[in-house]
Amino acid sequence: MIPSIPQSPFLRDVYRTYVALFFIYLAAPLVVVSIFAFNDALFPSPPWEGFTLDWFFGQTEPRQGLFYDRSLLNAAMVSLLVAISVTILSVAVGTSNAFLFERENFRFKNFAYVLMLTPLVVPGIILGISILVMSSGIANSVDDAIGIEIEALRPGLVLVVLGQFSFIATITTLVISARLRKFDVSLEEAALNLGATRWVAVRTVTLPYLTPAMLGAGIVAFLMSFENFNTTLMLVGSDAPLTIALFDRLKEGSTPVLNAISLMLMVASALLALIMIALQRERRD
Repeated sequence: MIPSIPQSPFLRDVYRTYVALFFIYLAAPLVVVSIFAFNDALFPSPPWEGFTLDWFFGQTEPRQGLFYDRSLLNAAMVSLLVAISVTILSVAVGTSNAFLFERENFRFKNFAYVLMLTPLVVPGIILGISILVMSSGIANSVDDAIGIEIEALRPGLVLVVLGQFSFIATITTLVISARLRKFDVSLEEAALNLGATRWVAVRTVTLPYLTPAMLGAGIVAFLMSFENFNTTLMLVGSDAPLTIALFDRLKEGSTPVLNAISLMLMVASALLALIMIALQRERRD
């Protein structure tokens, strides 16, 4: 609704009701999962049987808690390793891409830009299958030709990182490009006139300006990598990230420990967002 256009009270109430229902629809599953992380029952669903912390701190089966579940903790560490690797690669490549598309003019630039956006419109499961087929084909060809087995091209953590990086780098590029587009190039030119080299001017003038966007892109990349499922499912090896471990656990019929780890992930994501907001405010001040 446009505030400057007069609206009838009925339409205004309908709009407010719609917005309220929309946010309830978004928040209700999260609230239910958070509540039933403390349910004193062996199933991660209603009815409510009482309050317990066993699903966080329980040490024995069948009430082994999150902090004593070695398989889930190992899976979380794998996801953390993958997310950090993807974040570093995506921010670095995204920054380079931003300079390429915002500062340079070259032949087929528009085609390259569209090609860069392509992973965003390809379903994750299709992207994962395509990467797996291509990497396995290359590995098989090399093995047949010279007898060398390239383990990095087989399902495993390296392929998971490359698969997630293939589309997350596009998102970091868009975020950093939007910030770079607003940069006043005359500031760089002033640094060059004062005797700085091009690299020094970029490092001391442009990159500090891009830092908020790079941090924001890094947080987005980290969260997207940590929760990715479709692409990861096609590329995972013996070391399963957390999303795959939770999926396997759910197929077996799990306990409310799934709710517990979901609650921990929600809290961690919220804290990460608050830290980002605090950093941005500090830089503005």
